[in-house]
Amino acid sequence: MKAIWQKEVIAESEKTVVVEHNHYFPPEAVKQEMLSPSKTHTICPWKGEASYYDITVDGKVNKDAAWYYPDPKDAANNIKGYIAFWKGVEVLR
Repeated sequence: MKAIWQKEVIAESEKTVVVEHNHYFPPEAVKQEMLSPSKTHTICPWKGEASYYDITVDGKVNKDAAWYYPDPKDAANNIKGYIAFWKGVEVLR
């Protein structure tokens, strides 16, 4: 799987975890230099609190386009620290 935004591959892995139709990439498969922490947080009733990243490619910023669960509830422990994408980021085989 690949996560692509602005024609740039942000993440690539054969070991994503699919939860609710979203591919969560292992952190080591993500180009961390393209991510910057966001102040945004949301709550999922069964996964816990999500934290977000802004993605920057060639000076363009896609705010809150990636998210992860740093300390998920037990039911979602398999995606702890894994990163998922949305807001125009294409996830392709």
